[in-house]
Amino acid sequence: MLTIYHNNRCSKSREVLALLEQLGKPFQVVHYLNEPLNESALRQLLARLQLSPRQLLRDKEDEYHTLGLSDLSLSDDLIIQAMLEQPKLMERPVVVMGNKAVIARPANRLLELF
Repeated sequence: MLTIYHNNRCSKSREVLALLEQLGKPFQVVHYLNEPLNESALRQLLARLQLSPRQLLRDKEDEYHTLGLSDLSLSDDLIIQAMLEQPKLMERPVVVMGNKAVIARPANRLLELF
């Protein structure tokens, strides 16, 4: 089963959701702003994505600048903590299938899971 970490306010996330519906594949939606990931789940997601925490970080959010997250000397643990406290700092949409995941930007990147 596919899982999409979805933000209703994000046009790219809505686009991926529509593509999943078109494909007719069963999927579950996680509204990660309302149901934030815990540390274990976030670390598992990073492992599936094969990305560092910084690579999952949205640098266009106000919180990115307010929290000084552009500082390249910050540890992965601090970046993870920031995403746990401010879930909108996590890039979106993320689609997971089994042990693989992609940031589906552009939307057709989700096809890499098949």
